[in-house]
Amino acid sequence: MMFLVLMASVLIAGVTIYQYREQSKEYNRDRLERKEAQIQESVNLTIRKTTFERITENLQHIFKDEIFEIAEIQNVNFSIYDLEGQIIIDSHPNLNSDESSKCLEAIVLQKLRTNEDQRYVEEISHIEKASNEEIILRSSYTFIKDLRFRDIGILKLEYIEDTSFEDKELPELLLRLAVVYVVMFIIAMILAYFTSKYITRSLKTISDKLNQTDLSIKNPKIIVENPSEEIGRLIDAYNGMIDELEQSAVMLAKSEREQAWREMAKQVAHEIKNPLTPMRLSVQSFERKFDVDDPNIKTKLAEYSKTLIQQIDTMSSIASAFSNFAEMPAQQNESLNVVKVVKLAVDIFNESYIHFVTEEDEIIANLDRTQLVRVVTNLVKNAIQAVPEIENPRILVTVATEDGFVKIAIADNGFGIADEFKEKIFEPKFTTKSSGMGLGLGMVKNIVETYKGTIVFTSQPTKGTVFTIRFPLTNN
Repeated sequence: MMFLVLMASVLIAGVTIYQYREQSKEYNRDRLERKEAQIQESVNLTIRKTTFERITENLQHIFKDEIFEIAEIQNVNFSIYDLEGQIIIDSHPNLNSDESSKCLEAIVLQKLRTNEDQRYVEEISHIEKASNEEIILRSSYTFIKDLRFRDIGILKLEYIEDTSFEDKELPELLLRLAVVYVVMFIIAMILAYFTSKYITRSLKTISDKLNQTDLSIKNPKIIVENPSEEIGRLIDAYNGMIDELEQSAVMLAKSEREQAWREMAKQVAHEIKNPLTPMRLSVQSFERKFDVDDPNIKTKLAEYSKTLIQQIDTMSSIASAFSNFAEMPAQQNESLNVVKVVKLAVDIFNESYIHFVTEEDEIIANLDRTQLVRVVTNLVKNAIQAVPEIENPRILVTVATEDGFVKIAIADNGFGIADEFKEKIFEPKFTTKSSGMGLGLGMVKNIVETYKGTIVFTSQPTKGTVFTIRFPLTNN
């Protein structure tokens, strides 16, 4: 409201100033035309009454005395020039001493002759030094004609624009308008204040209740006495939302509990499934390669048993940690040879295209043996699933040290990871495979980050993928 009143006052003041100035210009234009018509009539009357021959050379004699009489009667100064622009006679007593006024400018003569109405008005403005006011001088030029309407001279009429209307009345009117709009602005402020207080009283109550809304507690409903129709609808909508919110909260809590159990069951099933695969492969390999007459049968049987026991320990660890979901599986750090553990994890797989390479025989780090095996087997298994249709599949597992870290890299030449999946690859439940629950890489990342390590990957579609894991050599 205040803004509208202020804008209205500014616009009306602007329109008023514009209107006053236009009226002032129109008034002075009409007055100049009236003065010009009166002078023309007096000049024509003198031309008709004269006994001199009506030619340019006699204009000085024709208007020798009449020019001052006409100027005094009409209260305006005017001059008479010949057709070449040279002054003949002037009613102003001091003008004859001004050399610049003794002839007309060429542009004035050109415009006077080319205009259809044979009339030209020139406007000149300057600042009066004494009063520091702008003076606007209008000069009107017309032809003086004889009785046969032939041009015999040029009449120049000088008119000083009257600005008293604009200089005096306009400021007074603007002052009155200013007083009126100040009063209106004050009234608008008072009305706006009380109107806003009335409107926002109910809105503040609603706002406070909205700020206090908490999904974890039962929220009270809003009760406002005698609300407006719009506020009443808003209150009813809020109270209805509170009822629906309570029902939704109950259903959400139930759904979250059920979802938590589902996720935990999926995760445990996935973790148990990981060691079952290498156990199955080990049994198949032992069955295929078992030879009673082999002199190294006892050594191979010991390795086979050791592998099975290692995977059984992994499942036992998962089963033991089932009751403590937040710490599944619990870390049992020990000083171990990472090269040896990774090689044992790789040897579980029977695929001939899996290769293990290291330049060091021993890299010691404080890690959980079971979790390290899970990390390696999970990544190798993913690599195997990435090369099923490759003509010459190849998976390379390397172990090395680098800047105080042990670096484990698993590279394959499979179909790679599409760009749209790269940001989601470590998210729980995300998978691009038709089977599986998408928990493997998410848990691998959690295990690595638990040891303040990092896991990154690079992948190019149709060229392959490289997963790189870095563990600190010392864990505090």
